[in-house]
Amino acid sequence: MLIAALAVAGVAASAVTANAMFFTPPKNPPAATSSTTPPASTPEQQHQQQAAPPATAPAEGTSGATTAQDAPKAALNLPAQEPIPANAVRVAEFVAECPFTHRLPDDPIVLPNLPGASHMHSFFGNVSTNAHTTVEDLDKAETSCNPKKDLSSYWVPTLLVDGQPVEPTGTTFYYLGEGVRDDVTARIQPLPHGLRIVAGNAKATAPDGSTQSRWSCLHAGHVEPSKDFVNCPEGSMLESYLDFPQCWNGKDLDSADHKSHMAYPVANECPSTHPVPVPKLRQVLRYPVTGDPARIKLASGPGFTMHGDFFNAWPEEDMALRVRDCINRIVKCGPDGRP
Repeated sequence: MLIAALAVAGVAASAVTANAMFFTPPKNPPAATSSTTPPASTPEQQHQQQAAPPATAPAEGTSGATTAQDAPKAALNLPAQEPIPANAVRVAEFVAECPFTHRLPDDPIVLPNLPGASHMHSFFGNVSTNAHTTVEDLDKAETSCNPKKDLSSYWVPTLLVDGQPVEPTGTTFYYLGEGVRDDVTARIQPLPHGLRIVAGNAKATAPDGSTQSRWSCLHAGHVEPSKDFVNCPEGSMLESYLDFPQCWNGKDLDSADHKSHMAYPVANECPSTHPVPVPKLRQVLRYPVTGDPARIKLASGPGFTMHGDFFNAWPEEDMALRVRDCINRIVKCGPDGRP
């Protein structure tokens, strides 16, 4: 097993390429407009009219579902929308780069208020996350993310090589409008504040059709992606991709199994049980690991037990701006929320 430290510039330069491995471009995206002419269609106006109400988190220690309808409704005063730049890349995307912060055997979504009750997790973004974390805690803490406005917490089972923890050196969280028809993308609403999502199955006994995670090798396209660990050649890096569901039931910020309030699209649209389309979160982690996958495991088990937890603490206005300006209009934006 070789553990390679790759240059930061090399990892950054590969992010777009790596993401493109699993990206399906939208059908017939709208033509780019000039910097002086607004787009002909106005899905962002639809978004403003249909924006999801803000939400609150459950009281500390509550494990049941909390509904967005419990929160008072308030209109967001967003600034005027700028025209789409003529050179904009027509991909519905904005991103957050959130480096590793800490490890704890805690899980504030699945095992709230039970410190030490979980397998080891590696946390990214919000520096305060522990077993007792609430959305109010996240709102008051600091973050490793770029942009700093993203106070969300992201966590995964810790990767072990020969029994020793190895943390990713590339940690990108993509918010995407792909996976649904263009007219659905135009109706995507912001992820509600306080929403909790779990993707993947920590208790999986074998890879199957429901496995959402995949493993591949950076700069080694000849290595076939797999639902379990792969053997990456020297000079490469082990990559983990995990897609979160992007259809919300429109009311619950969590559910008893931490999954039922969300769903994946069916036939490129959200099912009637989960009618509200929200951005798809794609978690991309790159580990400085190569060689024999038999020496690699997760704190939860084999590679197919890879799972991710997301606790949304984006400020409502910043999330709404990015959805309106980047997702609804099918424009690729950077961490600053601009093309």
